[in-house]
Amino acid sequence: MRATGTFTVKSFVPADVVVPQEVTTAVPTGVATIEKHFEGEITGRSTTLFTAAYDQTSGIGTYVAMESFEGTVGGRSGTFNFAHAATTAGEGDTSRLGEYFTIVPASSTGELSGITGGGGLAIDADGTHRIWFEYEIG
Repeated sequence: MRATGTFTVKSFVPADVVVPQEVTTAVPTGVATIEKHFEGEITGRSTTLFTAAYDQTSGIGTYVAMESFEGTVGGRSGTFNFAHAATTAGEGDTSRLGEYFTIVPASSTGELSGITGGGGLAIDADGTHRIWFEYEIG
């Protein structure tokens, strides 16, 4: 099955993380928490733990995120976790290299219990954020 939707970022809050004996690299690293709201065949909200090594000037970097979602997918309600990561090649480049997206096994509840699969994220030229899940419920 496939469900699609759009989302808006309601909050993006950088987190202070103390790393013992931190290593300084050419691209700064950081951690943030994010809240998103979803509309379409995917409705609800998520909270996200977001980590990135990203250069604001060039738009080059990589992120890794773990989201906890509550809402509906394809008309079924419940909760689950999903993880995603991607690398961007620079400002104006909409490709996402090495993209990874998976629903965390055994993390689901409610009518979404047993959901498995993957999906993806995209940002349109006009800034619209899109999400889709390719999934099974078993």
